[in-house]
Amino acid sequence: QRVVLMDPTEDPDDILRANRSREKTFVFDMVFDHRSTQEEVYVSTTKSLIGGVISGYNATIFAYGPTGAGKTYTMLGTDCEPGIYIRALDDLFKALEATAEEMDHTVSMSYLEIYNEVICDLLNPSSGFLELREDSRGSIQIAGITEVSTTNAQEIMQLLMKGNKQRTQEPTAANKTSSRSHAVLQVTVMQKSQRKVVGKEMLIGKLFMVDLAGSERAAQTQNRGKRMKEGAHINRSLLALGNCINALSEKGGSRAQFVNFRDSKLTRLLKDSLGGNSRTVMIAHISPASTSFEESRMTLIYAYRAKNIKTQV
Repeated sequence: QRVVLMDPTEDPDDILRANRSREKTFVFDMVFDHRSTQEEVYVSTTKSLIGGVISGYNATIFAYGPTGAGKTYTMLGTDCEPGIYIRALDDLFKALEATAEEMDHTVSMSYLEIYNEVICDLLNPSSGFLELREDSRGSIQIAGITEVSTTNAQEIMQLLMKGNKQRTQEPTAANKTSSRSHAVLQVTVMQKSQRKVVGKEMLIGKLFMVDLAGSERAAQTQNRGKRMKEGAHINRSLLALGNCINALSEKGGSRAQFVNFRDSKLTRLLKDSLGGNSRTVMIAHISPASTSFEESRMTLIYAYRAKNIKTQV
């Protein structure tokens, strides 16, 4: 469960800094090395959340880390090694089939990206930029997003692959197909009992799976001009997410923290699923390369803070 980060620039003979070593140890719930399979990662991070979604809790899975460390691979995977999206939906449909005799259920899903603080629908890219609205019950809706209802994981895989091709990807110095946007797959499960009971409530569970954009520093990707501006937007929304995580993790402390979900579209969309009635997993990705030591360090600190969030149901 432990990650030890060694500084590649550290000189063992440097007497002045002998006791100020930059070696850092982080403890997490679970640590995976380069030998881990997609299945292992899925089983130890996400599998346990699926039951919760069916019982009406929300769940959120984040993939976080610098460009090229494998976030999109973890979430989407490849045809022969599917990622968390597909495995989670597979399990969800299996679990719903098991309760099909007593409950009527509908599963709807939407796939969107947040790029430069605007929301685009990946399943129907021609619809242009979409607006975030809040309905009377205070839940956040996206006006005009395409919702697909299906119970076939294969169909979904094709939709996601198609949607992923619509994502804004630009070559940077770090990576040829760097994702420059946050992709959010939102799955809503609604269940109603088949026995006609008056006033019987519906169970609604939401599952958010978020593939964040790369969180590296501009120097690393040698961004200029448009890329630089784009990177600033990415880092702004990641900062807003970080601020929310900080405020949430300090909530039990001496001072009551105000959690500013309105700082970015990403945090506003995830408002219900960061605090309150939700279980959240953050899968942090780091690269073993010595050139990305700083990125790895920042990623681990960020994820370590996220670990301290306590939510009140």
